[in-house]
Amino acid sequence: MSVDRVEEAENVGASEAVATAAAVAVTYYPIAPGVRLNVRSGPGTGYSVVRVLAEGAKVPIYCQTPGTTVSGPYGTSNIWDNIGGGEYVSDSYVHTGSDGYVASRCS
Repeated sequence: MSVDRVEEAENVGASEAVATAAAVAVTYYPIAPGVRLNVRSGPGTGYSVVRVLAEGAKVPIYCQTPGTTVSGPYGTSNIWDNIGGGEYVSDSYVHTGSDGYVASRCS
């Protein structure tokens, strides 16, 4: 094995450690009790529903972005939570404990 190959293997391990640390930093938040929540393809009610979350679900929030204003159990908000690749839910249905942003803005 050459020195170059050893360095490549070491860098792969470091990347995996960083990815694991980032995954651990994600917080999951409960959706409002008794609600089956629409997950949309973008940050607004005009976007298509891609799936529906079951009652009692918890969601990760990877980033947040402004969109359609929605009234829900946790107030009225235009904040939408990105819970996965191309999946958004209104923050007014997610119990974050805050009326504002709890994650970075989506880019």
